[in-house]
Amino acid sequence: MPHDRKPAPPQRAKLVRDGFTMPAADYALIAELKLRLHDVKREAKKSELLRAGLQALALLDAASLAAALDRLEPVKTGRPRKT
Repeated sequence: MPHDRKPAPPQRAKLVRDGFTMPAADYALIAELKLRLHDVKREAKKSELLRAGLQALALLDAASLAAALDRLEPVKTGRPRKT
């Protein structure tokens, strides 16, 4: 008698949790991008926007990627001090 087996669920990608610091203007840009998506009735999480940005950067050649990085405001690494 044949068994009705369910197909194996697709493999999930391994997730990595990370934290970082960014200028307030860049953080505000995330909110602005989320608002722009309202026009096309699409919601997005911060992580989705960051991942989409990485995918877009991956399409650039090395010189264009370097130019995009050169346009960024330098940020001091590490966690801000607690006051």
